[in-house]
Amino acid sequence: MEHKESCCSCCYAHDEQSEPQDMPEGGSQSVFRIEGLDCADCAAKLETAVKKMDGVLFARLSFTSATLTVRHNTNDAAIVRTVKQAGYKAVSADGSDDGHSSSWLKNHKTLGTLLSGLFLIPALIFDSTALFAAAMFAGGWHVAVTGLYNLRKRIMDTNMLMLIAAIGAGAIGEWSEGATVVFLFSLGNALQSYTMDKTRRSIRSLMEKAPNEAIVLRGGKEEKMHVDSIAVGDLILVKPGEKIAMDGEVVSGFSAVNQASITGESVPAEKHTGDTVYAGTLNTTGALTIKVTRLAADSTISRIMNMVEEAQAQKAPMQTLVDRFAAWYTPAVLIVAVLIIAVPVLLFGQSFDEWFYRALVLLVISCPCALVISTPVSIVSAIGNASKRGVLIKGGVFLEQMSRIKAVAFDKTGTLTSGKPVLTDVFAVNGDERELKVLAASVERFSEHPLAHTIAASVEHSELKTADNFEAIPGMGAKAYVDGRTIYIGSKKLFNGLTGNYDINELEQQGKTVVFIGTDEEILGYVALADVLREGGKEAVKELKNSGIECVAMLTGDNRRAAGMIADRLELDVCYSELLPEGKTAALKPLAEKYGKVVMVGDGVNDAPALATADIGIAMGAAGTDAALETADITLMSDDIGKLPYLIKLSRKTVAVIKQNITFSVLIKFVFIVGTFAGITNLWLAVFADMGASLLVTLNGMRLVREIK
Repeated sequence: MEHKESCCSCCYAHDEQSEPQDMPEGGSQSVFRIEGLDCADCAAKLETAVKKMDGVLFARLSFTSATLTVRHNTNDAAIVRTVKQAGYKAVSADGSDDGHSSSWLKNHKTLGTLLSGLFLIPALIFDSTALFAAAMFAGGWHVAVTGLYNLRKRIMDTNMLMLIAAIGAGAIGEWSEGATVVFLFSLGNALQSYTMDKTRRSIRSLMEKAPNEAIVLRGGKEEKMHVDSIAVGDLILVKPGEKIAMDGEVVSGFSAVNQASITGESVPAEKHTGDTVYAGTLNTTGALTIKVTRLAADSTISRIMNMVEEAQAQKAPMQTLVDRFAAWYTPAVLIVAVLIIAVPVLLFGQSFDEWFYRALVLLVISCPCALVISTPVSIVSAIGNASKRGVLIKGGVFLEQMSRIKAVAFDKTGTLTSGKPVLTDVFAVNGDERELKVLAASVERFSEHPLAHTIAASVEHSELKTADNFEAIPGMGAKAYVDGRTIYIGSKKLFNGLTGNYDINELEQQGKTVVFIGTDEEILGYVALADVLREGGKEAVKELKNSGIECVAMLTGDNRRAAGMIADRLELDVCYSELLPEGKTAALKPLAEKYGKVVMVGDGVNDAPALATADIGIAMGAAGTDAALETADITLMSDDIGKLPYLIKLSRKTVAVIKQNITFSVLIKFVFIVGTFAGITNLWLAVFADMGASLLVTLNGMRLVREIK
């Protein structure tokens, strides 16, 4: 193994990555959409309640996608009933109702808010205790249902804090403030529910789903069928302007297909016979007959959407830290509230009503909604943004880690280069370069070697000459009988020391592969081939360095000369050459001791060991590639390494937004808690600030759905 270092030597130490909880085996799995889920803290409490059910083996509720996944030995009805008792509605994710289709105005929580407001306005005008109580009941019914249900499960949540505050206000005669608090809290929940539903819809619409029906060709007839009834091997017809319903292979026709829903690239790709097409992509110009290669449930876009859903459920380290904090925060607030009443009243003889009221204000302002929601809404928005651009991120942990990356290692072939050799030079001893190419192509069309395919494709099929008695010469080349003579093609050693008037030193220094053509008596000439750099590669490397990446490395199995030429042209910092797959894994270690976490970028197949070893593995050109989708932590669905600088910018912007949200949430709490002790805040102002903070951090996180410049 040879290592060539140009300007830096790199070292590295691994950090443990947080893994999502494993789904246990056994039982059956059900997935539900949860309606009315407007609070991240409440979502955590609902998840805990479902986990405590008899027969439930595993439960995970993603607040950002409002998806509840349960592995259980009970029945779905019992789970739906438990969710309903907690104040929410569960509908099957497999059904036609996606949990967001109902009108916002038909939401039971929204109706309660409207009724509360209708009672509160005349109550304030006429100072009616009965109307105040009615306003509290209408707006607080669902708060009470959820809070009391969780209390029976020995779970203290923000609904319980608000319920105590409302009842306490009524107990000391502050009916107007109690009713106002309930109305504002209910209004805040309704607005937050609307905002989160809008976020969820925008995320899910970033990748448009494939159509549910397709035209199937059977027995010479066209029949429109549901995709669930279409089998692998069926032929479907896709007309211009229609979306492709199934993954498949073109068997006839030619068209340009917009693959933005898969790769993020809006420029249509030309599709010929034998090309792969994906469900959810748009056929633009010509009719295509497609042979189905995957069932609808196994299509590329279905797998992508499932992975996006799973990614939303996986918590980033910041979110995990906040969730742990919130777990003991609410009980601690209750203890402090009791002390606020007990100490001044019992030890210093202060007014009970005054300090009881301040304790109620503390309960309201201490609700952790804004803090708990600050991270997940930012993560899901960023993951959705990336999905729209053809970048699939498998979890918040990887998005967060990308913001701290200082070293990136690339595989060469198929990553920094196109992976397909190109014919770059032709030299004929007698000067007839066209004739030399025709001779070479006539022989090589029978060979299976990748270089042979490129040579054979360099001339039109109609120009090829008849070649008989083709024979491969292992390790050296091939030969065939053409135009009354035996034509040899291969490496220089195939010609047994025959010499000629040529100089290939410069070509070899450029890392090109030289293939000679000749007969038994003489060398007729040669052609040179090279794996060309991927378009935009140099610009992408430059952008990475400008974004703060300190070391850009290349790992390749190529020889030192070829690897060095690529490294120099791209201005890379480090180049490791002549590596076997296990050598690439070993080469990552010296990349990290100096730079911390390291990213490995490869094609996801032969680079699988290195992708798995790196802190973050990024697979290139993963559209339709099962190995890449499964192995890598992040996949670039197209072959565009120019998306890497965008990915780093997105991750850093996401972390910045999360820090903004957490800082703002903590600061607003601190200011109002100080105000509570000073006696300058009241109940309605406290709830207004609490719900306002939740809405602001939600809207701030939603900014990440938009394009990142």
